[in-house]
Formats: sequence, structure tokens, C-alpha cells
Amino acid sequence: MKIAFSLLFVLAFPLFAAEPTTSARNANTVILNETGVKNLRIETVMVEEGDFEESVFALGRIAVYPGRRAAISSRIAGRALEVFVKHDHPITRGEVALIVESRQPGNPPPRVEITAPISGLVSATHIVTGEPVEPDKVLAEILDLSEVYALARVPEHLAGQLQPGLKARITVPAAGNQVFEADLEHLGATADADSGTVEAAFHVENPKLELRPGMRAEFSIVLKKRAGVMSLPRSALQGDAANRFVYVKDFDLPNAFVKTPVVVGEINDRSVEIVSGLLPADEVVTHGAYSLAFAGGGSVSLKEALDAAHGHEHAEDGSELSDAKPAVAPTAAAEPGQSPFWMMTSLVLFIAWLVTIFRKKGASRA
Repeated sequence: MKIAFSLLFVLAFPLFAAEPTTSARNANTVILNETGVKNLRIETVMVEEGDFEESVFALGRIAVYPGRRAAISSRIAGRALEVFVKHDHPITRGEVALIVESRQPGNPPPRVEITAPISGLVSATHIVTGEPVEPDKVLAEILDLSEVYALARVPEHLAGQLQPGLKARITVPAAGNQVFEADLEHLGATADADSGTVEAAFHVENPKLELRPGMRAEFSIVLKKRAGVMSLPRSALQGDAANRFVYVKDFDLPNAFVKTPVVVGEINDRSVEIVSGLLPADEVVTHGAYSLAFAGGGSVSLKEALDAAHGHEHAEDGSELSDAKPAVAPTAAAEPGQSPFWMMTSLVLFIAWLVTIFRKKGASRA
């Protein structure tokens, strides 16, 4: 008898254990209609293995590139007869910046044209028409911003991982969050004791003059790449550090998305490494994932979605109905063995048969 009841428990347990799993999946499924998908602007990406970048994040500023700053001055004393330079305006190398009337005797006094030594933007002016001019006085300053420095302040405990030639993605909020790519040119010779950082200088081409000295910049410095890593855009990852999850597009139901727990590894400025929880070819929500967390059950019930997908009625919780009427005539009668009712009935009869055998054996021994 004990053996018979043990067999009953072992065989019947999977049938009862499967129910909570199905219920949990249903509770974590958000089903939308077409309008809901469009309103939330749902976008998905297919999970694939590829290269993953390990990076260091740092903050910094844009600065003038060495040799790209010049001053306008006069070799003779006199007064400014005409001033042509304007603050923040462009000037071309060789263009006349101002005319100085010399103090040397003459009728009229000699005039000298002072020209721009480089092309760029006038960043400062220190002279107005009629003002005295002295040889030791800076009259105006010019900046050539066709290339600039992006100076990152890297925490000193990470500086040892950096070396010239490493690439970085540099995001400048003031330039519309545009991303600039550049190579590490050099590391600072000394560390800043107050901030505990080391300067990392990146040479950035700036032909459209979008980057200006003093602008704040964010740096993602790529240390190395690993191949064959399953990863997703960071926008797909939801939850806190103790409960990470993503929304996976259901393979059966249209416009349905299943909340799926994941284990993550490294995270960089763009992607997150997925250690477990997903399979290749899963479609994961990227844009709109945050909104799905507040969509509850969605705009369509699970019953409605399953009815439409399978062509027959379901219970409110999404389970199959034993007397469900198909939306279209079936091509063949359903086999009794496929119904949970018949499975349980067969199991009970099998156990009763086993009990009868064991009783007969016991009676014969007596």
C-alpha cells in the first residue's frame, strides 16, 4: 500500500505543480491592443551573442587644444585708429584686426595694420578705437576650435588600466548629447590630490565647432572587448539591483509581453551583459519597457488574447475549458488522452489496479 501511494504522489505531483507556474506566467504577462503598442511606442530587439565592451566611466570638460590659441599685439606704440575685431566672431589668418597710428613723427603719422596670426573665433578683445596701444599689451585673443581637447578626470585607482590609444565615446550634453569618438592621447603626469583623479586627454576633431571650451563631457573609455557575450541595450533592463527583469515578447500571443527575471553581469554606457534568464532569438522590449511596468494587465485580458489566438474559448485565468467550443469546426476528434480529466481518471484507475494486486499478494501469503 505504501508503495502504491508513493507512486500516486510521484505521478500526480507534476500535474499540480505545473498550475502555479502557469498562474505566475499569466500574472506577469501584459497584453495590449494595437493602439496600446503604438501609444507606448514599443520597440524590441532580438537577443544575440556578440562583442561586449568593458569600459570606465568618467566626467570632464572640453578644453583648448595646445597651439590653438593666439594673441594679437602691436610691435609699436601708438593709438588704435580703427578696430575691426568683434568678440565671438570668426576671423581669418592674415585678416586686418585693427589699424594702429604710430607715435613716430610724420604728417600724417605712420599707420600700421595688425593682422590675425591664426584663423578662429575671437574669444576676447582688450582694445577700443582711440585707446593707447603699447607693445606689451594683448589687444585680442583668438581660439582655433577646429580640434579640441576632451579632458577626463579618471579616478586614480582606475588610471592604471588606461594607456594611450584606447578609444572613448564622449557625450557632451550642451551639443545635444551628440557622441564623439576619440583616442586617448596622454595621461596626466601627476594626480589631483583633492579630487583623487588623473587627467586623461583625448584629441577630438571639431570641424563644426560644436564643442566649446568649458563644456561638460561624459566619457566611456573602452578597456577591452569580449566576444560571444549575450547582451541587451541598457534601456531594456528594469528593476533594482536585487530584482532585475526585462519584458520578452510572447511567441504565441500577439502584443503580449512577459516579465522575465534575468541575471546580469557587466554594464557599460550602452549595453548590459545577460548571464542567464534569456535564450537567443528572444525578442526583448527596449523602448517602452519602463511604461510596461505600469501597464498592469494591459488593455486586453488574457482570456480575450487566448481566444483570438487559439480560436476557442478559455477560462478567465487563461486555462483551457473542458467543454470549450471551437470557433471553427475541428478536423478531427480530440483524443481523450489529451484531456487533463482523462489523464487523472487513467491515473486513478492505474493506482486502483496496483492496490488490488498488492492486496491479493498479501492475502495469498496469509
